Amino acid sequence: MSQSMLIITRQAPWSGPSAREALDIALAGGAFDLPVAMLFLDDGVFQLCAAQQPGSLQQKDLSANLQALPMFGVEALYVSQRSLAERGLLNEPASLAVERLDDEGLSALIDRYDQVITL
Repeated sequence: MSQSMLIITRQAPWSGPSAREALDIALAGGAFDLPVAMLFLDDGVFQLCAAQQPGSLQQKDLSANLQALPMFGVEALYVSQRSLAERGLLNEPASLAVERLDDEGLSALIDRYDQVITL
């Protein structure tokens, strides 16, 4: 039986390689049919913003990787309601269909997974 894995991504897409690495892990796990979910937390919520322009920071665009998640079987996508609120993003449209969770929901989510990776 495959162990379930939750990947918590906490970094903005332009702040270094962590956001890309989290997506790569999720895509690889999905390619091998592992039960994988992603949680966007803290500055990681910025990855969900539409119409980003990372080229001005000499960064690669992660939107194609994000859009590929469901194609690789990574359909359980979550975002912290508090992180969105703290960053003024509550009313911004997300580039992906994600389930918003409060703090209690986050705790329950983390408890459901066998492995938790935070980047």
